[in-house]
Amino acid sequence: MNSYVRRAFGCASLLCSVLAAGLIAVQLAVAAETAETHLKVPALKYEKYTLPNGLEVILREDHRLPLVAVDLWYHVGPVNEKAGRTGFAHLFEHMMFEGSEHVGEKAHFKYLEGAGATDINGTTSYDRTNYFETVPSNQLDLALWLESDRMGFLLETLDRTKLTNQRDVVRNELRQDEGQPYDVADEAIGHLLFPKTHPYYGNVIGSHADVEAARLLDVRDFFHQYYTPNNASIAIVGDFDPKVVKEKVARFFGPIPRGPAVEKPNVVTPPIAEQKRETVTDTIQLPRLTVAWLTPEAFHAGDASADMFTSILGAGKVSRLYQELVYKTQVAQSVQCYNQSLMVTSMAQCDIIARPGVKLEDLEAAFDKQVQALRTEGPTQAELDQARNQTLTRLVEGLQRLGGFGGVADMFDRYNQYLHDPGYLPKDVARYEALTPASVKEIGQQVFGKSQSVVVYCVPGKKVTEDVPRSPDNTDADVKVVPPYTEAFENAQEWRKDTPKPGPEPTLHLPAPQSFTAANGMKVYVMESHELPVLSASLVTLAGGEKNPTDKPGLAAYTSRMLTEGTATRSSTQLADDAAQIGASLGSNASMDAASVSISSLSNKASEALDLLSDVALHPAFRPEEVDRIRQQRLVAIIQESDQPYLAALRVGDKAVYGDSPYGFRPAGTTESVKATTDADLKSFWAAHYQPTDSALVLSGDVTMVEAKRLAEKYFGSWKGTAESAESAGAAITQPASPERKILLVDKPGSPQTTLLAFGLGVPRNTPDYAAITEMNSILGGLFSSRINMNLREKHGYTYGAFSVFSYFRDGGPFYTGGQVRTDVTAPAVKELFSELDRIHTDPATPDELKLAKDNALRSLPGQYETASNQAGLTAELFVYGLPNDYFQKLPGQYAAVTPEQVAKAATDYIHPDHLVLVAVGDRAKIEAGLKDLNLGLIELRDASGKLVEQK
Repeated sequence: MNSYVRRAFGCASLLCSVLAAGLIAVQLAVAAETAETHLKVPALKYEKYTLPNGLEVILREDHRLPLVAVDLWYHVGPVNEKAGRTGFAHLFEHMMFEGSEHVGEKAHFKYLEGAGATDINGTTSYDRTNYFETVPSNQLDLALWLESDRMGFLLETLDRTKLTNQRDVVRNELRQDEGQPYDVADEAIGHLLFPKTHPYYGNVIGSHADVEAARLLDVRDFFHQYYTPNNASIAIVGDFDPKVVKEKVARFFGPIPRGPAVEKPNVVTPPIAEQKRETVTDTIQLPRLTVAWLTPEAFHAGDASADMFTSILGAGKVSRLYQELVYKTQVAQSVQCYNQSLMVTSMAQCDIIARPGVKLEDLEAAFDKQVQALRTEGPTQAELDQARNQTLTRLVEGLQRLGGFGGVADMFDRYNQYLHDPGYLPKDVARYEALTPASVKEIGQQVFGKSQSVVVYCVPGKKVTEDVPRSPDNTDADVKVVPPYTEAFENAQEWRKDTPKPGPEPTLHLPAPQSFTAANGMKVYVMESHELPVLSASLVTLAGGEKNPTDKPGLAAYTSRMLTEGTATRSSTQLADDAAQIGASLGSNASMDAASVSISSLSNKASEALDLLSDVALHPAFRPEEVDRIRQQRLVAIIQESDQPYLAALRVGDKAVYGDSPYGFRPAGTTESVKATTDADLKSFWAAHYQPTDSALVLSGDVTMVEAKRLAEKYFGSWKGTAESAESAGAAITQPASPERKILLVDKPGSPQTTLLAFGLGVPRNTPDYAAITEMNSILGGLFSSRINMNLREKHGYTYGAFSVFSYFRDGGPFYTGGQVRTDVTAPAVKELFSELDRIHTDPATPDELKLAKDNALRSLPGQYETASNQAGLTAELFVYGLPNDYFQKLPGQYAAVTPEQVAKAATDYIHPDHLVLVAVGDRAKIEAGLKDLNLGLIELRDASGKLVEQK
């Protein structure tokens, strides 16, 4: 999980750190569109009932897509743990994916991936653990079978071998977090906020010592106490018949016996009456100031006000801290404030990263001044309206998703856990609408005082972590376990051995965009979806990194970044204010192949949103003072990349394979190129490449074709010009020769892990082999159940997750594979990685592997169309890569037609272990000798920018 959430989550999936961020967003906060008009909450009809064994069931029909989301919450987390026994709930989150009695060992992900499930994951927070998946509607029986079997029959297969493996995996996840910048500061914050005996004192994952000390009988007792139907709720949302679903739920979950009663934790949180402080050291480039407070419990009086206080203080470009510290005085590189609402107490936290040369003492004084001003004066009505309007859009957008992080099923379970009312949404809206500047000021006075805060300075220095040795191999060898059920009960459940058969395949109707070409040559794509009042709009232009001059890497991304920093009629601050006022999210980005300006809003604000979108795209000001301000930010961001091993590995690997080609540079460019870029360069790049003949307007969501034509004409009709590259859509980038295998070592002393990534040449996005490569790579390293991940993670416990990826750029792009592994197993992990890269040639895909990869590719497609933003992204691909409008409608047929011979040929043609450059970012003193013994080729020592330091 990202460091700023104090390790509030743990996940079973490698993608946890990406996915969880969305769930930790500021709590649901919504506002009236005007002071007199209340939000009309979309009707979310549901039914709740309880099985005789205590399982709470929440059902909602939704027939938009042939999908069903299943979200199971167990009311257990660190809040139920004891000191010295931390991390059990998160450890079980992992154990629950290891296979139960009737499902089979390590088969959970395979079943779901083969069914085309999306959003497969499990997460642990301080107060609960949840498991979820979104499946095609004909696969609901499979999801219920899997969830019920691990609820009722996990203990039968929970042995010391599985426990040992998952202890290793969890501790790798912990090391992965520890390797991130400022993680030690987040740990220190919890230690200052709470006494050691408090369940929120540590992090959700637990400590190395406690996880390693977990013994078989301990974890079995923990499961028996908490993973029971009477301590859980299941939300099922999607395309089903309620009567049929009730029968299925009763069949799969009804026989599971009720467990022991679970009492609500009785935890007292001591107030903070005097400020507490600590200084910690980390291997970072820039120091960080962190300040935190205790705030009211989730959904209690003052909770919503605390959300608004932190949002107004330091969430986004319109916040006071951003405007004062980042924008005006430029003493901070970034600011992030949030309020994390929980059962026992909530926590508000602000993280401010200092600019080079700025003392934390001075930064803290400036910070205190802003906090005190907001406490004393309270917010303006406009500030409160902006904060509420921004989160209003996020709330409604979240309702597009059936399940997963923040989806409807997740929302039902959250309200049910904290309030026993899954239908609390209208009341949640009402509590935020009732807020006033006075109520926000009041919470500031009550809980955000200086004497009530804890402060952590994180400064450059040695990273200190507390790792412990692995347990002896014979741990728990003599433990005798007692079967949880009688023989008669087990016999009665024999029917569970039969994997549920899917229902009839739902008819696959993937939406296709309508399109037209405006008079000025701009292409317009429209994807209509009227179930919710949301709109996603993007202007996509062929002005990506591939257009960068050789001596100006990063120019495309720099230009894109400047678009939202002021127009001819709006300043940077005015743009942020105008977007916030309508609750919109406005942003710009440049990938390798394209640049885009995007905005998301409620559809009743379409005109205001398109006005902003067209203004930033067509009338950027490139004011010298703003150009220089962003230049300083980008220079610091490049420095910060070296603090993150994964980003450092990408920078080094891309450069090693592609050299001075645009593909050889990260989007930020280099320190030299950023310093050399002038406002004239930015203006010239924009004038040459941001033209209607090289651009497309993509509208998705609650918009009609008639409305789209009106909006396109009104806001982009006057845009004229022909891009310099219109004829070629980007001159082809010459692919370099395949690299010779060698090892590039980037020294990061004290790193708890080694980041391993092997780089080689990839393929263009429009390759005719796309379907075959996709299925081949799914088998190799693209899925959780892939060969690489099952080897390095599940078999050996070397890593939290390992993978392989093809970056499909217009003219190629890299292939890379690897993961982050324990330092002491760096060489063995490399050996296993390359053995799998070799084996894909010598040991062809089995029929089962190919079927799983093919089924996943085919059946997961509907899940990619859940949200307007997802639909807009898929539609933009059509324009950027010159694909026909019906491309995604025909893609299932291409996936279905892939043969074993084509998969084998894809491996032969595109996986070349002898032509991969291995980048290892880690502690040189501990890993170099082992890497040398592998005899994989020349070893070169590089710095974090990719420059050669030493060759051996």
